Amino acid sequence: VQLQASGGGLVQAGGSLRLSCAASGSIFSTNAMGWYRQAPGKQRELVAAITSGGSTNYADSVKGRFTISRDNAKNTVYLQMNSLKPEDTAVYYCNAEFVTPGSSWYDDYWGQGTLVTVSS
Repeated sequence: VQLQASGGGLVQAGGSLRLSCAASGSIFSTNAMGWYRQAPGKQRELVAAITSGGSTNYADSVKGRFTISRDNAKNTVYLQMNSLKPEDTAVYYCNAEFVTPGSSWYDDYWGQGTLVTVSS
């Protein structure tokens, strides 16, 4: 199974971007999906997550500006980012928990990361 993230880029402060992350491969079941980010010199942090039932949680720093959603039929997770700030600049990674052939429970998978740069 692979996760392919896309949608990053350069945007001015106050602008918007939409990240997508699509899974490919043989998947029996999908649990939580989410987005993390890592800024230069900082640890990776959770940005937003969404359960299989649609419940969401967000980092305090992005509440009211970012929206996470998912398409279960496509095993795809999205992150709509509005009112972007320079401090949102980071590499964004998608994450998901899948049951795949040969697995007895959910395993953790990561996308390759997509760079978001917000200029002031």
